[in-house]
Amino acid sequence: MSEFLGGSARNLIEQVLLVFAALFPIVNPVGAAPVFLAMTEGLADAERAQLAGRIALNSFLLVLGSIFVGTHVIDFFGLSVPTVRVGGGILVCAVAWDLLRSPEAGLPEAPPHRPTPLQLAARAFYPMTLPLTVGPGTISVAITLGAQMPRSVSEWAVRIVASAVGTVLLTISIYVLFRYAERLTRAIGSTGTQVLLRLSAFILLCIGVQIVWSGVLALVATVPALRAS
Repeated sequence: MSEFLGGSARNLIEQVLLVFAALFPIVNPVGAAPVFLAMTEGLADAERAQLAGRIALNSFLLVLGSIFVGTHVIDFFGLSVPTVRVGGGILVCAVAWDLLRSPEAGLPEAPPHRPTPLQLAARAFYPMTLPLTVGPGTISVAITLGAQMPRSVSEWAVRIVASAVGTVLLTISIYVLFRYAERLTRAIGSTGTQVLLRLSAFILLCIGVQIVWSGVLALVATVPALRAS
């Protein structure tokens, strides 16, 4: 009995680390933090903290939903993972391109009017959560993790708990890095913030192009004539 519990605990830890390690580099909250700060310029600290909390919660729900029901949802609409990659990759490119074109991105300015709670809630989901934080790459990986659910009841239960815990760790990292993004940029200064923001936006653009390209290649591979050749 003790050996069984020990094996289950070890399996649980391994699965938690697998979920976190698979998703964290793609979400990349470290690189997204200066982008988040640039897109929330002019907001008060309390408003930015509230927005970071909403993004973290939205990310948790979106990632966990992608793991458990993502495959069923895209099947219901007759979509495929490559199609989701192409559409989401285009959104990522659009957000990154807007940031790269902005002449004074990252410098605080007073907004023309204070956003209402409803506007903050809307902004928290799009584009802050989707596609900036949880993009098509993250959703694709989450769907892949969910498609590997085992048939054994005990292993299935361990996988569910591990997916939930790994996603919680991911969302905590998102909240902490977004919540204290201003302190991070203050520490590196205005010039460093501009450099980090432009670099992050460029990397985000490259990620978007890579996501679109991988989706296009996967779609092309499904063409019968090309597949036969």
